[in-house]
Amino acid sequence: MTARIHPTLDDLVSLQYQARNFSLLPRQPISSLLSGRHGSRLRGRGLSFEELRDYRPGDDIRTIDWRATARLRKPYVRVYNEERDRPVLFLVDQRKSMFFGSARTTKATAAAECAALGAWRALDGGDRIGAILFNDEECLQIRPQRSRETVLRMCHELVRMNQGLKATGADLRIEALNDALRRAVEVAVHDYLVVLITDYTGDNETTQELVTTLAAHNDVIAVLVYDPFGIRMPKGTEIDISDGVERIRVPARAGYTDRFEAEFQKRTEQIRERLRGIRIPILPICTHEPVTDQVRAALGGR
Repeated sequence: MTARIHPTLDDLVSLQYQARNFSLLPRQPISSLLSGRHGSRLRGRGLSFEELRDYRPGDDIRTIDWRATARLRKPYVRVYNEERDRPVLFLVDQRKSMFFGSARTTKATAAAECAALGAWRALDGGDRIGAILFNDEECLQIRPQRSRETVLRMCHELVRMNQGLKATGADLRIEALNDALRRAVEVAVHDYLVVLITDYTGDNETTQELVTTLAAHNDVIAVLVYDPFGIRMPKGTEIDISDGVERIRVPARAGYTDRFEAEFQKRTEQIRERLRGIRIPILPICTHEPVTDQVRAALGGR
């Protein structure tokens, strides 16, 4: 995808042809971020009860229904079938804090690309796709469905929200992240795959509580979108920074840039520790590189 500030609907739709060579299913390559080797194996689709039947030689004794066995005086087992699809819920941040980028694109556009790529992949795998898209003014919910129309609607709404981003306008609403997570807790009751795509601006103890609640009965992947200039500023020069109206010059002296980097690393490590404690993997996405390449590399590179 060529460098641009805002994506078009064609950009996000075209990602369906690149949504391959990675998986959101439980079986992962050994090098994948989601593999069991890293302690974050996806639980996968839920199981639905099919029948209660006589025990047969070779049946797993863990499937024996002991209550039915005691009542009927002969061994019975419970038979389950794997559900044919699983809801995948994308939480996508399009707030003002995401409207920043120093090369190729902004964090908001990288988040939209990542969500569209994952949605097309999940749809191809037979899963239901839903979304909670939020900015500083609204929180839009799309009910999970297994249909191309649902993914197209998600892409359309992402483009609309993204194109509404500008340096001026509404102030950043920090609490919007937690509001979206509260909505997700209401929607994702059990056996969802929840993909949270954000720069984590506004992360606090409430965020941790909500994510922990989500992770109790669902799989959660945290996609942390960042821009290298948000991590490390060039030293030995001055940088002009603008909000679209005013422009200031920041002295990028060694002491200033060192403190800037230290604060970012401290915040990032806090987020990592919180998520690591509840076994949620973090997928970092950089604005400078194509999102597709980064996702394929992190989820196996097969």
